[in-house]
Amino acid sequence: MSFNPEFEIGLWNAWILMLFVIFYNILPYILSKIKPIYNEILKKASGPDIPLDKTKKMLGNILSTFFILPIIYSFFLPIKISSIWFFIGLIIYLIGLIIGIFAWFDFYTTAVDKLVTKGIYRVSRNPMYLCIVLIFTGTGIACVSWLFLLLTIIFTILSHILVRSEEHFCLNTYGQDYRDYLNRTPRWIGLPKNK
Repeated sequence: MSFNPEFEIGLWNAWILMLFVIFYNILPYILSKIKPIYNEILKKASGPDIPLDKTKKMLGNILSTFFILPIIYSFFLPIKISSIWFFIGLIIYLIGLIIGIFAWFDFYTTAVDKLVTKGIYRVSRNPMYLCIVLIFTGTGIACVSWLFLLLTIIFTILSHILVRSEEHFCLNTYGQDYRDYLNRTPRWIGLPKNK
């Protein structure tokens, strides 16, 4: 990794690895335009209408910025295919991709008014955030980019803060069912559950 970040437009840049992330986030909008029946999916995908104070709204906007910045940067970041780092990053990326596919399936096959606790949601309360963090981390390693990894670290920290607000909202919305879910399922895979 060099101190100066690389900026080079090319066909084999990291944007290829970001296609899933882009698709993952725009698919509900595309489906809702094709068939009105998918409006429920769009409503569910946009998440709960969490009442946020000014600070949390600002954090949400900053989180969105640190979600978009790595995607934009990926168009200018060459993949280092000839490096061992590429294969290490690819493994992390693929783990994130698999988690994302399972999370997407479990989320969209659960009724809109129901708590999602099946499939991958049994081992992590936030597999969609985990998916993005792993994909970003894998991409940063595959491209040997300290700048991409720095953006990923900031995104991860901000995600953790926002997740806590979402959990508080879900606790107020779903009550004891969500409390039971909190007690049996870790926030992130492998990390201890709430006490």
